Amino acid sequence: MTQDDKLPLLEQELAALEPEARLLEPDARQRAEWMAQLQRETDAFIGGLEGGKAYRKAGPMGGVLESLRQIPGPVPLDEVLAELREGMLNRGLNPASGGHLAYIPGGGIFAGAMGDFLAAVYNQYAGVYYGGPGAVKIENELLRWLCRMMAYPAGSLGNLTSGGSVANLIALVTAREAHGLQAADLSQSCIYLTAQVHHCVHKAIRIAGLSSVRIRTIPTDSHFRMDPEALQTQVAQDRATGFHPFLAVASAGTTDTGSIDPMDAIADCCGSNGMWFHVDAAYGGFFALSRLSYPNGKMVRDAYRGISRSDSVAIDPHKGLFLPYGLGAVLIRDVASQYKAHYYRAAYMQDAFAAQEELSPADLSPEMTKHFRGLRLWLPLRLYGLAPFVANLDEKILLCRYFYHRVQAMGFVTGPYPDTSICIFRWAPPGQDADAATQALLDRVVDDGRVFLSSTTLDGQFWIRLAVLSFRTHLSTIKTCLDVLQNALTCSKI
Repeated sequence: MTQDDKLPLLEQELAALEPEARLLEPDARQRAEWMAQLQRETDAFIGGLEGGKAYRKAGPMGGVLESLRQIPGPVPLDEVLAELREGMLNRGLNPASGGHLAYIPGGGIFAGAMGDFLAAVYNQYAGVYYGGPGAVKIENELLRWLCRMMAYPAGSLGNLTSGGSVANLIALVTAREAHGLQAADLSQSCIYLTAQVHHCVHKAIRIAGLSSVRIRTIPTDSHFRMDPEALQTQVAQDRATGFHPFLAVASAGTTDTGSIDPMDAIADCCGSNGMWFHVDAAYGGFFALSRLSYPNGKMVRDAYRGISRSDSVAIDPHKGLFLPYGLGAVLIRDVASQYKAHYYRAAYMQDAFAAQEELSPADLSPEMTKHFRGLRLWLPLRLYGLAPFVANLDEKILLCRYFYHRVQAMGFVTGPYPDTSICIFRWAPPGQDADAATQALLDRVVDDGRVFLSSTTLDGQFWIRLAVLSFRTHLSTIKTCLDVLQNALTCSKI
């Protein structure tokens, strides 16, 4: 059989396959039906959030959500949605609830979901400018806006990431590149941070190949902020003994307490010692937009003033701008070192190597295949402007302060006055083990489920954390939280 004879048979095979292959492209009628079902599901879910549970203890999963062990034939969408409600939404933490006051609450504004929907439908490739110039332009302009917010100089950039973990990793890898650290240099180099630094920084140090670097844990003050004099003393000691002070990591809003390290003083130390200054502002960075002041008269934004002198910043729009999970950012001054640390060239991509108007995100991060995640931020900013986001940030700070004063009046021991929107408190009745009493109290709050709080351990003591950052958390939510705490005290008689 000649090659020409084979072609009709091949066409017959293709004709037989095409109808089933086209099932993945639903027609307008099917799309409209599914969209209507999704709209009803969305309305029911959002409508049930207020007054619903923030946490439900998960029982045994059994066979729930195991339908993919043997993939069945087509299942109607209403059955699929019911499976999600039963197997996922009715178990564990509900991060969309305004009663989620634990960990660092996320967001999930509807306009962000609209951006994600369009990004998935458009399916633009946001990794290389040659293939997706519009998508890359949008993401780079968002980064430039964030850089301006942090008063970074023109020419700074960075990358939109999946979250703070990857943002911190990119920053550390870039710092390593900028300082030209080689394997032989690591054991003589030093990184400075506090015990309050987020654990993803330690993870990034390990992944970046910096495990052999000497980690110097700098003491904190009574507000859990880095002690800049202790930092300067440690750096001077290391220099005197022949070590290489390489990197200092500050926090603009720690996860445990929301504290903001003294940025200007740390910047002074880094500048005079030739160190890379990185700031993890994943949680607290957007409070730099606040219009509020502290009781001492200083503005909240003043605490961030020195951040403009840093070399890199990690900041999460999916936290401080209330977006769905999956959008962090890293801002970097030294874009040349960021590029040098992350770029790659492949023969099949040679068409994309020509000079471009914009740097490609794939050359500035570990990602090549890159979701167009920037649309979930660009669309809400275009629809709302910035003002409602700032109003939400100020509201969250004030809600935390309100809780701080009210919980003190109830007899709780509180930690330092909140720098941002996190408050720590504990129950310490006379003659009882305060750690055990606080744990018992938290257990009752979790069992109640109307709000969800989490705990931490600081200086060997057990504390409860209230973290206010959901855009759905308002004064009524905080009053519910106070009621839950009062009921827990009454029921447990502690």
